[in-house]
Amino acid sequence: MKNPKKQYKLHPLLFLTALSVLSVFLLSACTRTAGSISRQGFYFDTVIRITLYGTGDETLLEHCFALAGQYENMFSRTKEGSDVWKLNHAEGGYVRLHEDTLILLRTALSYAELTDGGIDPTIGSVNKLWDFTGGTAALPDETALAQALSHVDYRSVTIDGGMAALNDPQAELDLGFIAKGYIADRMKEYLVSQGVESALINLGGNVLAIGNKPDGTPFKVGIQQPFAAGGVTALTLPVTDLSVVSSGNYERFFEYNGKIYHHILDTETGCPVWNSLSSVTVLCSSSMEGDALSTACFVLGAEKGMALIESLPDTEAVFLTSDGDILYSNGISP
Repeated sequence: MKNPKKQYKLHPLLFLTALSVLSVFLLSACTRTAGSISRQGFYFDTVIRITLYGTGDETLLEHCFALAGQYENMFSRTKEGSDVWKLNHAEGGYVRLHEDTLILLRTALSYAELTDGGIDPTIGSVNKLWDFTGGTAALPDETALAQALSHVDYRSVTIDGGMAALNDPQAELDLGFIAKGYIADRMKEYLVSQGVESALINLGGNVLAIGNKPDGTPFKVGIQQPFAAGGVTALTLPVTDLSVVSSGNYERFFEYNGKIYHHILDTETGCPVWNSLSSVTVLCSSSMEGDALSTACFVLGAEKGMALIESLPDTEAVFLTSDGDILYSNGISP
């Protein structure tokens, strides 16, 4: 029997320009303010920042960033020698994987099945045809795109004990839609084991709060107004010991012939998903689940995506539509 949905009392403040932990930060060394320490760096093609309250122990930050490097070297599609890289270059053969990679892969496959392939970890061959970060607006060659699409099928992944294989040698894994969430969960697990009671983990927009702020009040997490300049927030959410993960068409995109092309791709067309949504933000205890769900709901669209959220215990969401509307799941009080 499922647990009843928890009622999160969230009070959005429209267009508030207060502190937003989803903002992009400039790189810097470890910094200290009264009662807190923080550090930021560049991993997973994004800026990450971790802030700890009530401690001055910088070895805790050092260990978290060591975890970031360790997991990037396991999960990255482009880093030679990573688990994912080995699978993608094994020409259909089995590869022994770290247990973390196996957990991540199994979870990714479960969401592929849940969405009937709407999200698919074998989208890597399509993803690499698009360049959303290079600054050059260009569409993939149609023939190459059709060829890549023919190798997108999560059912081609086989897991046998501690090993996995891609039955289609030309299929390519990409776990980017779920990896940062898993890493945030492992960082939280470590910090809590070390007695940390108040912290914020921000992995490029995947935000995970440990406890409350030191004064006992909830953290305030800002949800970005899509395409707004200057880090304008559409609303803020008071959060206690929860993960807040957003997926949207404004995160990585380019404009070509007056049309926006973004990084969340349709597994049937190989092109960006076009529907009424601009962003999906999911709140739940697991950042990995939130990471997968935010992408899944964006792909499914407003109606099916919200229905999925409402079917899950202890999970809430906020959808921003392209028309400027804000949709809330039943457990959120706007």
